[in-house]
Amino acid sequence: MRLDKFLKISRLIKRRTVANEACDAGRVLVNDKPAKASVKIKVGDIIEILFGSKSVKVEVLDVQETVRKEEAQELYRYL
Repeated sequence: MRLDKFLKISRLIKRRTVANEACDAGRVLVNDKPAKASVKIKVGDIIEILFGSKSVKVEVLDVQETVRKEEAQELYRYL
């Protein structure tokens, strides 16, 4: 699954266009490397999102095409 789509489905970032912009600006790292929106995400990857002075680091636990809002948190684990 593409990185921008995973960020939207997991609700780490609300909209796919915002996820695209964050990737283009270099604020999203996958396994400690800056990642483009088209990078393929797989189970076990570490995603770090830089929000201004804060950063969020998560590990991918599951990749699904669609998921209900209540179950979105089961796709990742905070580190």
